[in-house]
Amino acid sequence: MNTAVHDGSTASADLASARRVLATEATALTALSDSLGDAFVAACDALAGVVGRVVVSGMGKSGHVGCKIAATLASTGTPSFFVHPAEASHGDLGMITTSDAVIALSNSGETPELSDIIAFTRRFEIPLIGITSRAASTLAVESDIALVLPPMPEACSIGLAPTTSTTMMLALGDALAVALLDRRGFSAADFRVFHPGGQLGRRLLKVADIMHGGHGLPLVSPQAGMTEVILEMTAKSLGCVGVVGDDGLLAGIITDGDLRRHLRADLMSQPAIEVMTRNPKTVLPSLLAAEALRVMNEKSITSLFVVEDGRPLGVLHVHDLLRAGVV
Repeated sequence: MNTAVHDGSTASADLASARRVLATEATALTALSDSLGDAFVAACDALAGVVGRVVVSGMGKSGHVGCKIAATLASTGTPSFFVHPAEASHGDLGMITTSDAVIALSNSGETPELSDIIAFTRRFEIPLIGITSRAASTLAVESDIALVLPPMPEACSIGLAPTTSTTMMLALGDALAVALLDRRGFSAADFRVFHPGGQLGRRLLKVADIMHGGHGLPLVSPQAGMTEVILEMTAKSLGCVGVVGDDGLLAGIITDGDLRRHLRADLMSQPAIEVMTRNPKTVLPSLLAAEALRVMNEKSITSLFVVEDGRPLGVLHVHDLLRAGVV
């Protein structure tokens, strides 16, 4: 691999340029935050009341930002998708219904490719939220709600490449998505429904998602003999059994370690109640799997019974966490 070698002055210039860009955009985001007011609240009201989908559209760099905004809205509880404005003029307007709302992005507010979408929303009285830098532009004037970006310079040295403006658009989209998330009380459990894959999905797994339950649950009565206990433990291959009383409540557990600790001549004649560990550590099915792993590490144990109202629902083994990628 060829690696270019730069002198100190070039490196310093690169860092200075990068820091200037970040400082310019940081200043713009502060100005954007200070500029928010009634229009932003009205946009949240409109989007929260949408029965259908939030359709996002924009051309060029604004379109790329629009795709991200649509994805963020969709993943945080506001059904949304992106429609390319040029494709909209060739049939994709049929994807937009009168139950939807449209967010259109254009820095100048005069993007010609957006004209058909704007006209379509006006014709069918579809709520239109415009995000632009010019309050007097066609997009701002035609929109039901105009979110006007503060007049801030682009971060590039020639002042032309969309940099600051697209950063503000992206941040404003995040602000709308999170405000709607907070309004709806969207929880981590809701978030996981839309993010089942990857590391994020694994972090949000619940104990109930990976525990052994039903016929895989190893249970014996307090009066069960050790032969029955060992057979049940072996059959379910979890290294433990739960001891359940006539009331259906978990009275204790017996693990491989308990059997070793009670290893003596009369072990096989002992009932489960004499060998079990009483008041074992248990978890709820709604607990995050990552939190259950923390409990296992703190207690130096490899399995946990999952209970609700004292009744056993399942068993979680450290191997289940390994297979699920939680560890």
